[in-house]
Amino acid sequence: MFQHILLATDGSAASEHAAQLAVDLARAHGARLTALYVVDPYPYLGIGEANPMGFQAYMSAALQHAAQAHQKVMALCEKAPVVAFQPRLAEDVGAASGIVQSARQVEADLIVVGSHGRTGVARLMLGSVASKVVAESTVPVLVAR
Repeated sequence: MFQHILLATDGSAASEHAAQLAVDLARAHGARLTALYVVDPYPYLGIGEANPMGFQAYMSAALQHAAQAHQKVMALCEKAPVVAFQPRLAEDVGAASGIVQSARQVEADLIVVGSHGRTGVARLMLGSVASKVVAESTVPVLVAR
């Protein structure tokens, strides 16, 4: 049924659970798996221009974190039977938009995303990447809690 699954990962416990579900689904369907890490836009606009070291440090830390998140998913994919794995990075875009755009670009037929399970005021104040992805996506979205 699924041929290409896009997993959104940020290295958190919620995304690790989502990764296990995505790998299991990919294995069951013989699908390819693309693990996406989205680097949020640099939060200190204007400051990075005056001090490029701040931007460089931000990007260096983000790329290191992305590599660690991708490594965790790759380790799950390497267990027999092996799942075809492709890491992907989206930069300078919000998480939800980056996930939906990447799914379109790689022609994924399923998006798997973790949810931290926040409710009430915390969800209203912080927003929910998972709910934004569900609202914006044209392909099915599996939200893992």
